[in-house]
Amino acid sequence: MELRALQYFVTVAEELHFGRAAERLHIAQPAVSRQIARLERELGVRLFDRSPRRVRLTAAGRRVLAAAREALVAVDRVKGAAGLPAGALRIGTAAGLTSRLERGIDSLRRAATALDVVLVDLPVAARLDALRQGDLDLALARGVRSAPGLTVLPTWTEPLLAVVSTRHTAADHAVAGLAELAGSVLRIPSRQLDPPLHDAVTTALRDAGVRPRLGRPAGTPRDTIVEVGSDPDSWAVLPAGQVGEIGSARVRAIPLEPPVTITGSVVIPEDLPRPCASAHVAAFRDTTS
Repeated sequence: MELRALQYFVTVAEELHFGRAAERLHIAQPAVSRQIARLERELGVRLFDRSPRRVRLTAAGRRVLAAAREALVAVDRVKGAAGLPAGALRIGTAAGLTSRLERGIDSLRRAATALDVVLVDLPVAARLDALRQGDLDLALARGVRSAPGLTVLPTWTEPLLAVVSTRHTAADHAVAGLAELAGSVLRIPSRQLDPPLHDAVTTALRDAGVRPRLGRPAGTPRDTIVEVGSDPDSWAVLPAGQVGEIGSARVRAIPLEPPVTITGSVVIPEDLPRPCASAHVAAFRDTTS
């Protein structure tokens, strides 16, 4: 049984109207109806008597309402004990998004001054799973084109940069050609760790007709930069935002030739109302777009 279903049930019980409950929850009405129907199936009872003119709690619904409210209060107490604000906007994020998050949160708070935000840093696959399960409210992700059960809204474009040791032969170049770098050992994340970035890099190499030597799969952006900085015969490809947040005097970040970019997206539940989706995209897009 999901806590989200209990929250939807309590809201409908208070409004006695599915449309008003959906507006209050900032979601589409069919999503509320589906959650209530699922909860009724799980409990094996009807919670509401529905007619075209009115919605009423059944006797079982009244009993469940009291227990549901107690459960939600208990959850808020747990969140408070953990330092998590009740009703917080939970955003799934990753390395290299600090400035975008700061701008986006400021934008959202201009519309809702009391907004509490909780950032959750997870690998991309876990980020999307948490969003599907209701443990996140939205996620930022690079390179994700589609995700079952979720809506992917392309929001910004970010260049991918070649990262080399300052002792690499290309370190003093204004741009780095993929063919030029192919003689060195390429470090990229495994497809299990970061499928979108892995695919973006391998697609760019394939389109350029380049087959570099591949080294051990890269780990976190910070570890990758440290390792490449210590090895003048290796290179990596990272989004500009990740490189910019990890200052290191031992590496150079060089634009690729031909240029390679990756698309960043706001990822949301499928049933999030259009105005909310538009507000999220507006908050996190590039400032020049």
